[in-house]
Formats: sequence, C-alpha cells, structure tokens
Amino acid sequence: MGLFSRKQPNIKIQTTKRDGFSGWLKCTRCNELIHTNELQQNHNCCPKCDYHYRLSADERIKLLSDESSFQELFQELAPCDFLKFSDTESYEERIKSATEKSGHNEAVIVGRCTIGGYTTLLGVLDFNFMGGSMGSVVGERLTRLIELGVQDKTPVVIVSTSGGARMQESILSLMQMAKTSAALAKLHEAKVPYISVLTNPTTGGVTASFASLGDIIIAEPNALICFAGPRVIEQTIGHKLPSNAQKSEFLLQHGMIDCIVKRHDLKNKLIDLLFYLTPQQDLSEDSSK
Repeated sequence: MGLFSRKQPNIKIQTTKRDGFSGWLKCTRCNELIHTNELQQNHNCCPKCDYHYRLSADERIKLLSDESSFQELFQELAPCDFLKFSDTESYEERIKSATEKSGHNEAVIVGRCTIGGYTTLLGVLDFNFMGGSMGSVVGERLTRLIELGVQDKTPVVIVSTSGGARMQESILSLMQMAKTSAALAKLHEAKVPYISVLTNPTTGGVTASFASLGDIIIAEPNALICFAGPRVIEQTIGHKLPSNAQKSEFLLQHGMIDCIVKRHDLKNKLIDLLFYLTPQQDLSEDSSK
C-alpha cells in the first residue's frame, strides 16, 4: 500500500446540505418564531399574539361539531366545466388540482351534526378549494341545506371563508347570490335561526349574499370582511384606507356584525346561541324532577 493511500471511510459522509422544513414559522402578525406543533395544539392560532390562521373545512367541522356527529350531505353534486372556460389553464384542470389539494370535490362541505347536543345543519367553506370561491355547486349545496332547515325546522350555521364568486362560471356563479338569499328569506319566514360565522377572508359575492344575512353574525378576530379588497378601493378612490378598515373590529364598531369571538370560544358561543334561539322541549320535564 502506497505512502499516501488510505482506506475509504466506513461512515457515510453527506456532502450536500439537505433543504427541509424544520417545523418553525415566523408569525405573520407578531414575527415571533412558533412551531407548527404549537399551532396545531392551539386551533391554528399563534400562542404569542393569538393571530388566527386559516383552518381547513375538515378542521373547522371537527372544531365545531360534536365528536363523530357530522354526516355529510349532497356530496354527489360536483362542479363541471359547462362553459369550457380556459385562462392560463382550463377550468377542468383547476377543479382537478383543487380536489387534490383540499381532498374534497367542491369549496363547501354541508351536513347535519350536533353542536353541544343541538341538532344543526352546518355548512363550511374551504379556502383550499379555489379560494373558497362560490360556483353553482356551492350555491346549490347551500340552498339545499337551507331548504332542509325550512323543512325540518333545524337551525342553520354557515362558516364563510371565500374570495368571492367563481369567475370560471361567469354569470352562473353570480346567480348563486340571489338563490341563496331567496332560500334564506324562506328560512326567516319559517322562523328558523340562521347563524353566519365570518372568517379570514370573507369577500366578494359571498359577503354580498348569504354571509351577511344571518340572524346573528359572528366574526373571528382580525378577519378581512369586505366586498372589494382594500387595494382595489384605494386604486379606485385614490386614497389610503385606515389600517383597520374592513377588519372585524372596524365592522363591529359600525354595526355590520354582532360580535367577535375567538376560535377557542366559538363552539361554546354557538351552543349558547342555539340554546336561546331554539325551542326548549325538555324544560317541562326538567322542572318536574
């Protein structure tokens, strides 16, 4: 063996540094470092400043409904590219990508569940599916849910997070504003409670229809709630908006919403409202004991 020869090392040497996600994030609001485990254990809220990050529809349903009580309805209704719409990619491809990303075939999940023991019809929009945009199937699922509320005299709760009407369906998506609003008018005539929960963001045609028509309108803290976004308004009027304009706290001051509820307290708030708004059939039985 030569003087300068050597054996190959028995240990594996990593010559390049692997890029990977360490699990740490910088909070959007307070810039503090937080770990994803902390977020998950805290309902996706920053443990330092309580900034509310988005939840998926599945996470929201798990948060609000009683365990194993949610039964999905109308999942057989699925969007299709009836206008053969295409921009940078076809609408059909966008639907496919959104389905893979969200794990659902539309931007809303509706069903029957119990919340604190109260039978409730629950609809939850999912921002992971094309920004929670409202297409014809979203409108149809919500309308059927509301009509079921009229038929069964069951309270309706809808949690909104959306970028507005879905442009790939053109006028057909805008028609869902009138359809859902008309269904809610019938629900109101039947004296059945409807609670609307607004989360970040709730914008466009969703804000201009069913999201703003609740008997009680709840919002999460610091949620963007508007028709047109602040950037569009500033470009239109040529003036800078106040920093808190179109946020939950600003809208509460001006009477558009009824209350702001933190995510940790949201289920208990819904239970309280359902108690006050729903006829109590067991009161006579309780008083006789």
